[in-house]
Amino acid sequence: MREAAFVKQNKEKWVAFEKALDSNSKIDPDYLAELYIQLTNDLSFAQTYYKKSKTLLYLNSLASQAHQKIYVNKKESGNRIVDFWKTEFPLFFADHQRTLFYAFAIFMIAVAIGAISTIYDDSFTRLILGDRYVNETLENIRNGNPTGIYQDDGALGMFLWITKNNIQVGMLCFAAGLLTSIGSGYILFNNGIMVGTFFAMFSNEDVAVEAWSVIMLHGTIELSVIVICGAAGMIMGNSILFPGTYSRRVSFVKGAKKGLKVLISTIPLFIVAGFIEGFVTRYAFMPSILKYAILLLSSVIIVGYYIIYPNYLKRKNEEVYRAKIT
Repeated sequence: MREAAFVKQNKEKWVAFEKALDSNSKIDPDYLAELYIQLTNDLSFAQTYYKKSKTLLYLNSLASQAHQKIYVNKKESGNRIVDFWKTEFPLFFADHQRTLFYAFAIFMIAVAIGAISTIYDDSFTRLILGDRYVNETLENIRNGNPTGIYQDDGALGMFLWITKNNIQVGMLCFAAGLLTSIGSGYILFNNGIMVGTFFAMFSNEDVAVEAWSVIMLHGTIELSVIVICGAAGMIMGNSILFPGTYSRRVSFVKGAKKGLKVLISTIPLFIVAGFIEGFVTRYAFMPSILKYAILLLSSVIIVGYYIIYPNYLKRKNEEVYRAKIT
């Protein structure tokens, strides 16, 4: 790209940023930091292609001013952990909604494939889930308790084992991003096949509604968070495939940090899902209104915290920023 075209493409953004820095009013430090990242991307590009140019000198000066403004104005929260969950992470995750959608799409396509394959081929169920698990489940169905497998062990032991296992699955989804986003996509696809097969098995035995309403007590959060961990791995994997103006090594380090932040956000939810599976799911014959209340609350938590709230914070910050520079 010619330098003149580069300047023309980004001039309006730089001027608005410069006005914001010169303003006497305080600017939200997190949003300022976001703009600073965009500026450093442009600076990195200019350092590569427009060495010793006036554009490079201007961007260096602007980046220096922005750095000082961020570290002068940024207030340390009295409770860093609360600030992370309340503001920092949701605002950060607002920029990764598309990756979350791709992870969800891969998972749901796999669920559909697993379900259709099971409906039309009974042997597929045993191939994916194994004879022992299928035989035990079929025996429970004949005894009138399709989800009896969740009642076999003690509540505390099941809670600890399930939580550990789910966190390991989530970490695997993330770590597979080291093989680029294709790796995380592959793990999501495998898990989706198993989930689709599992659900369709109950449909084949005509106990779908009865079984699903119990399984999704914990499954709503558990499966959603596995998808989110897959998105974390894809964020890291995409940084390898698409480094942008950074070197591939620098891009990977940044992408790994972003993905790790997403992974950390899921740990409390894995614990909640494990608690529900260990202590609540075993009560399969609880009143329907209680089941659906738990399902609804779980859905609200996931959709609210990972989709609605991040986009709300992003819009709010953009409105505040525009108001302060006009």
